[in-house]
Amino acid sequence: LCSVALGTRKGHATLDHRSHRHRHPGHLSLHRHKQRTGKEGQVLHRSKRGWVWNQFFVIEEYTGPDPVLVGRLHSDVDKGDGTIKYILSGEGAGTIFVIDDKTGNIHATKTLDREEQAQYTLTAQAVARDTNEPLEPPSEFIVKVQDINDNPPEFLHGPYYARVPEMSNVGTSVMQVTATDADDPTYGNSARLVYSILQGQPYFSVEPQTGIIRTALPNMDREARQEYDVVIQAKDMGGHMGGLSGTTEVKITLTDVNDNPPKFPQSVYTMSVSEDKVAGEEVGRLKAKDSDIGDNGLVNYRLIDGDGMSMFELSTNSETREAVIKLKKQVDFETKRSYTLKVEGSNPHLDPRFLAWGPYKDEATIKISVEDADEPPVFIAPSYTFEVEENAPRGTPVGRVHAKDTDVANNPVRYMIPRYTDVDQFFSISEDGMITTNRPLDRETQPWHNISVSATEIGGHHQDTKVRVNIKVKDVNDNAPEFATNNEVHMCENVALGKVIETVSAVDKDEMAHRQHFTFSLAPEVAHNQNFSVKDNRGKSIEKLISYFLPPVLYFAASLPVSSSAVSYSTPSPSFTQIRSKQDQMEAYSAL
Repeated sequence: LCSVALGTRKGHATLDHRSHRHRHPGHLSLHRHKQRTGKEGQVLHRSKRGWVWNQFFVIEEYTGPDPVLVGRLHSDVDKGDGTIKYILSGEGAGTIFVIDDKTGNIHATKTLDREEQAQYTLTAQAVARDTNEPLEPPSEFIVKVQDINDNPPEFLHGPYYARVPEMSNVGTSVMQVTATDADDPTYGNSARLVYSILQGQPYFSVEPQTGIIRTALPNMDREARQEYDVVIQAKDMGGHMGGLSGTTEVKITLTDVNDNPPKFPQSVYTMSVSEDKVAGEEVGRLKAKDSDIGDNGLVNYRLIDGDGMSMFELSTNSETREAVIKLKKQVDFETKRSYTLKVEGSNPHLDPRFLAWGPYKDEATIKISVEDADEPPVFIAPSYTFEVEENAPRGTPVGRVHAKDTDVANNPVRYMIPRYTDVDQFFSISEDGMITTNRPLDRETQPWHNISVSATEIGGHHQDTKVRVNIKVKDVNDNAPEFATNNEVHMCENVALGKVIETVSAVDKDEMAHRQHFTFSLAPEVAHNQNFSVKDNRGKSIEKLISYFLPPVLYFAASLPVSSSAVSYSTPSPSFTQIRSKQDQMEAYSAL
């Protein structure tokens, strides 16, 4: 039977080097420990079993010329006569790890990297060299790759971007940065990291163990400086000399708070507006400055005082955030030449933490002067109506129009009648606005004349204005009445006495006065003829009555006041039997 020492027999390597990356292979020596210890330091003994393990660890990154001795396998049945053969199987057996089948020495033939694989599981067995019969049961063991500090800390998510409100208290957390180290955190201090700040003092600090970045100064003002570039270092080996380090950049931006009130650049603004501007037109703009941004920098404007509050209005341009002053009503230079407004600009969004720094508003005064515009003359009446008798001689005065220059210059005014309103040139106008006739007018031809008169300022910009003039031609009795129709009356002989043979009507081109009517009579040359009579039937008409048998042909005339052409009525041959008399009575009328 074999005996095996069961405890963990660890060999250790003494490494003499200037750097863990520059080992000299000749400096590696392995020393076997004879003592076997168990739990709580007890020495364990087991007879006739097992293996003697000379090495369980191999240092990573060894780059020497010779293979590294990992350990030695030895069986109690091995008498040293070469009859025992050692066999190795498992992870890396034959490629990374090789065994001397006579001595049991195990070597690593390749450079190992703990960060790629931290340990290897292998199986050892002792067999008879000539028969390959197992002399011992297979035994599994682990070769651990011993870590060295060959990996610097890394910030995997950098660079970082953080935001913190301006005016934050000292110690306000900004963000946490975390570095990782690929070295073994369970072995030594290779992965024990300490954080420090390389750039960004005295504004910020970092907690060494957690990597939390905090503000280090009070009242950091965004308006003075908005961005900070901070460099954080993570160093392994607990931050001690010789440790590896990595850095990252953190860009910290101060966000805005409402800690600044609005301020008008000027306390007094001057503007001007011409009196010819209409309501709604812009007069001027002003803007209060606010160092804050976003909603914190918004400014609302309003008119709070002044004698121009009824004449002007204020709005805010949504794009430029300017206060826009506009005309509410049209101003008049001759009435009032200046106005004063007081404007207030205030923040709508306030931060309770900074109310004591207020007030968050400002005021400015606007002085607006009214400029005189060269206005056209103004007629004292919106329109004129005059009367003139028809047939009045040339040069008869019709009426006077009057316009004046309302500007300060009070320039004289020149009048004229536009020809398109008086094509036949019935009228003319003097320098003082008197309208006169150019020739006699006929009411029956044109009872009304509707013309325009233009008034133009002499000097200035020669602006003009027009007014409507309506001229009524008054009637005079200059037209004789006329029979409305000129009928030829036929009647039969032997017509009964008193028979109505015709009803006639008269018209007059002149105007008929109220209750005025025509008077009818027979013409003088037949007035003595007793065969006919005239009767005023309606006050405006006459009837011719037959008083005796007519001769074969009879001419007679009826006369009306004012000279009139006689109208004759005659009968045809007595044999004509059909009476073509007009039975309807028609009223006489006069054209208006």
